[in-house]
Amino acid sequence: MKKFLQMIYIIILPMILVAQTTVVDIVVGSDDHNTLEAAVIAADLAGTLSGDGPFTLFAPTDAAFAALPAGTVDELLMDPQGALKDILLYHALSGDVRSSDLIDGQVATTINGKDITVTINAEGVFINNALVTVADIAADNGVVHVINAVLLPPTTTVVDVVVGSDDHNTLEAAVIAADLAGTLSGDGPFTLFAPTDAAFEALPPGTVDELLMDPQGALIDILLYHVLAADVRSTDLENGQVATTLNGKDITVELSPDGVFINDALVTVADIVTDNGVVHVIDAVLLPPAITVVDIVVGSDDHNTLEAAVIAADLAGTLSGEGPFTLFAPTDAAFAALPAGTVDELLMDPQGALTDILLYHAISGDIRSTDLTDGQMAATINGAEVAVTINAEGVFINDAKVTVADIVTDNGVVHVIDAVLLPGTSSSVEIEEITMSVLPNPANEYFEIEMDSKMKEASFSLIDQTGRTVMNGRVTKQNRRVNVSEIVSGTYYVLLRNNHYSSYKKLVIN
Repeated sequence: MKKFLQMIYIIILPMILVAQTTVVDIVVGSDDHNTLEAAVIAADLAGTLSGDGPFTLFAPTDAAFAALPAGTVDELLMDPQGALKDILLYHALSGDVRSSDLIDGQVATTINGKDITVTINAEGVFINNALVTVADIAADNGVVHVINAVLLPPTTTVVDVVVGSDDHNTLEAAVIAADLAGTLSGDGPFTLFAPTDAAFEALPPGTVDELLMDPQGALIDILLYHVLAADVRSTDLENGQVATTLNGKDITVELSPDGVFINDALVTVADIVTDNGVVHVIDAVLLPPAITVVDIVVGSDDHNTLEAAVIAADLAGTLSGEGPFTLFAPTDAAFAALPAGTVDELLMDPQGALTDILLYHAISGDIRSTDLTDGQMAATINGAEVAVTINAEGVFINDAKVTVADIVTDNGVVHVIDAVLLPGTSSSVEIEEITMSVLPNPANEYFEIEMDSKMKEASFSLIDQTGRTVMNGRVTKQNRRVNVSEIVSGTYYVLLRNNHYSSYKKLVIN
C-alpha cells in the first residue's frame, strides 16, 4: 500500500508543480473579464503576463470597457500592437503589490512606463479614478485587483516637456504667445529643438520682448524653425544631414568630437521621448536664414548673366535689403537674345545703362501673380513704368512672358521672364531718359537737383537701399533744393520724373 501511494505521489507531483495559476488565468476564468481576456490575447500579452513575474494586474471589468465611448474597444482591437497594448501595459506593475502595500498618494510606474496614483479615502481604494472592487486575488506569478474603470495612460506631448521644464520658461511663453501650443500638442510626430532660457538671454538685448510683441510675425517663424514634422532620435542623425523644418527652411546636423550640433547650437540633452515625438535641448536659439531675391538669382542655374550684372552694378546689397521687392528675372537665354556684344558693353559701364536696365526689372513692393491685372501699369525703381498684359498666351511684362511666377522670398518675390526689359520699350506712353545731377554728393543737410533743360518741373522720390521711399516732393528750375537734415545717413537713389522725362542718381547722405 505504501509503495502504491509513493507511485501515485510521483505521478501527481509534476502535475502539481506545473499547474500554476497566473494572472492571465485569473482573467480567463472570470465571467466579468471577457473583454480584457480578448484584449490581452489580441495584443499578444498572454505569454508575457503568464511568465515568472511577479506582476500586479489591475483588471477592468466588462462593464468598465463598455463605459468607454461607443466603438472605442473595436477600434483598439483593430490595432492591437498600438494603443491597445499601450493601455493594457498601463494596467500592470512589475512586482507583487497587495492591498496592504498601498498607501494614499502613492505613485507607481507601470510596465507602460507611465505612472499611476493611489488614492485611499472613505469611499475606498482608487487607482487613478478607478475604484478597486475586488482586491488581492493571488496568483502564482503575482496578484490581480479588479477595478471598475479602464485606466487610460496620460498623453505627454513635446509641449508638456517644455511646460514642465524649469529651464524653458521663455520658450513656453513664446509657444503660448505664438498660439502654437495646440499645434504642437497634436498627433505629430514632432521633433522639437528646445532652446533654454539661457539661450534666449544670449540674444541681443530687447530681442525677446520685441518678438513677443509681434507673435504672429518673426516669433512664429523662428519657433517653427525649431520643429521637424517627424520623430527624429539622436541615433537617426548623421553628419552633414539636412532637414526641412515646419518653417520651410533647412537646418544642418554636424557630428563632431565636441558633440551634436543643429546649425551652431549644441544638443545638451537628447531624446526626451513623448507620445507625439521627441525633444532635444539646445544651447542656442536657431535663427532661420533670410532668403532674398538675390539668393534666388544666385542659386539659379538659369540666371548666371543676371547674377553677374547685379554684382557688377553693385545692386546685390540693395536687393538683399528688407524690401519688399518684386524682381522680374530674365534668364541667360533672354540676355543671349540681345544683339551681339550688348551684355559685354553693359558690363563695361555697370553704373550707367546696366544699373538703369536692372532697376527697370525691380518694383518696390511684393507683387504676386494674383495681384496682376490686364493693362496694369507699375512704376519700377528705375522710375519708368512696365505694362502688364494678361491674355490666352500667358502673363507678359511689357513683351516678356512670365515663365515661372511667385518664387517667394523673405524680402519679396521673383518672377522669371523670357526677355530682358529695356526702358522705353513698353507699349505705354514713352518716357524719355534724360540727364540730371545732384549736388553736393555726398550731401549733409541738403542737396540740389540739376535738371535737364527739357524739364521745368518734376516730382522726385528718395529711395533707400531696402527699396523703401523715405521722401517724396516736387522740384522746379527755381526751387530745386531738398532738405535732408533729418534723413538717416546712408546710400539712396534720387528718382526724378514727370509725364515725359525721367532720370535717377545715386546719392550718399552723411
